Parts: sequence; C-alpha cells; structure tokens
Amino acid sequence: MAFRSGNPILTDKAFDKQVGATSDRMTLDGTVNKTGLLLLIAVLSAAWPWSVVMQQGQAGSGMVGTLAMGGAIIGLILALIISFKPHTAPYLAPVYAVVEGVFLGAVSGFFELRFPGIVLQAIALTFGTLGALLLAYKSGLIRATENFKLGIVAATGAIFLLYLVSFVLSFFGIQIPLIHGSGWVGIAFSLFVVTIAALNLVLDFDFIENGVAAGAPKYMEWYGAFGLVVTLFWLYLEFLRLLAKLRE
Repeated sequence: MAFRSGNPILTDKAFDKQVGATSDRMTLDGTVNKTGLLLLIAVLSAAWPWSVVMQQGQAGSGMVGTLAMGGAIIGLILALIISFKPHTAPYLAPVYAVVEGVFLGAVSGFFELRFPGIVLQAIALTFGTLGALLLAYKSGLIRATENFKLGIVAATGAIFLLYLVSFVLSFFGIQIPLIHGSGWVGIAFSLFVVTIAALNLVLDFDFIENGVAAGAPKYMEWYGAFGLVVTLFWLYLEFLRLLAKLRE
C-alpha cells in the first residue's frame, strides 16, 4: 500500500518501509497526543525570545535575531534527518520543536511590535483552519484523491522553489515584489500560499489515518505528529505574513 502526502516531511514511502516492523502499532490517539506535546514544547521554548523582544524591542533584536536564524537552520537540518530516518522522530522531533519554537517566538515578537495583536489573530486563524479542515475531512466534504494530492504537491514544490530563489536573491539585495509586496498582487500571493498550506493539512490527516489503518509501528506516531506540526508552523507563519500585508 502506498501513502502520499503533500507535506515534504511525510514522504510517500515512509509508512511502507515501516509497516510490519513491530507488534506495537501506531494509533490515532497516540499521534494526537504527541502532536499536542510537540506544540506545547514549541510554545514553551518560544516564551523566552518573545519576552526579550517585547521587553527590549530593538535593543534585544540582535541577539534574538541571531538565535532565531540559528533555530531555523538547525530546524531545517533536523527536519531533513527525520524525513529520511523516521525511526529518529521520537528523539529528534522534540528537539525540532524546541529550536523551531525559538525561531517562531522571535519572529512573532518582531511582528507583534510592528502590528499589535497580530500574533493572537494568526494563532486563532491557524487553529480555526485546523479545526475546520479536520471537520471537513472527517465528514467527507474534502477527499484526498490522487489528483488532489498531485496538485497540492506540485503547488507546494513551486512555492518552496520560489522562496528558495527569493532567499538567494536577498543576498544580492534583490527582493521579489510578488512575495514581499503589500499591494493586491502580494496579498493575492499570500492568500494562495495560505490556501496551499491549509490543504496540506488534509493530506496529512489522510497520511496519518492510512498509517494507523496499515498498522505502522509505534514510533511512527512521532513521525506523523512531526509532519503535522511542520505544516501548522508553516501555516501560522503564512498567516502572519498575510495579516501584515493587509495592515500595511
């Protein structure tokens, strides 16, 4: 049985390689609990950089910014390791939540300083979207068909490549207005990215549900939770960007 997901962390063959590896099987409740734990770890680790930015403002931005960049780089490395070595998820996923929490805490603080109240709005939109899509998925209103999966995978890959090009060009002082602009084109682009990030949640639900049904080993709960958390972090950041553009 093949499993597909638009989330680059939850790869097509991840469960295929693990099914039958142990008598201790993956459960939906276990995956949900581990997802909650990873989110809690991220929130706790985000508290310190958030408080520094909010208390010191620009005075503390240098050190926190450096830590945030370090957290983002380490988080990317950990994500790549976990994606290729799912059995490391029970050990590395909590570490990923810590470093990514530092990054999100700093970024959230910078956004909050410029646009008061924006973080709470982004959090509400993120979890509101999570709940709405979960309800739509469980009710059958949205189905993760093969064409649906291929479309989301293609769109996600295109967004990643565009962000990568933008990151490289930033070293030469070049910015792509399509991404960073606050005009109608920039807002439309952010709406598109938010939509794709949200639809990745549907694929993640399907991926986890299939893994449970196939009897994947217990540690795959961490892997599934990790992939879902990655999507939620991405969705939250995109909501921040969209809200900032709307306020500008």
